[in-house]
Amino acid sequence: QVHLVESGGGSVQAGGSLRLSCAASGSIFPINAMGWYRRAPGKQREKVAVLTFGGTTSYTDSVKGRFTASGDNAKNTVSLQMNSLEPEDTAVYYCYAGSREDPSPAGFSSWGQGIQVTVSS
Repeated sequence: QVHLVESGGGSVQAGGSLRLSCAASGSIFPINAMGWYRRAPGKQREKVAVLTFGGTTSYTDSVKGRFTASGDNAKNTVSLQMNSLEPEDTAVYYCYAGSREDPSPAGFSSWGQGIQVTVSS
């Protein structure tokens, strides 16, 4: 069982910055990927940024150039630096850790409880 603890988030005006952090603890599977998803009100969950400890990072198009994911394989941590925030970024953000880059029944996945990010115009 992997436990993910998220921190950061909060409220900010448009154009501002926030940083999210996540640390994995417990029985550590071979975690090969960590990152962030989000769910905005009335919308489906979407991938924001996921990095693999093999060295790749993928971002959803809407955050490219504004968000930066970074991680530490040895510590099983991942952070998300969010700059130039827009009201459309308002959502609950969930930390993800898994054996695969994308959640899959064929692999292992674990999720954080979620952390609110609110961007006002």
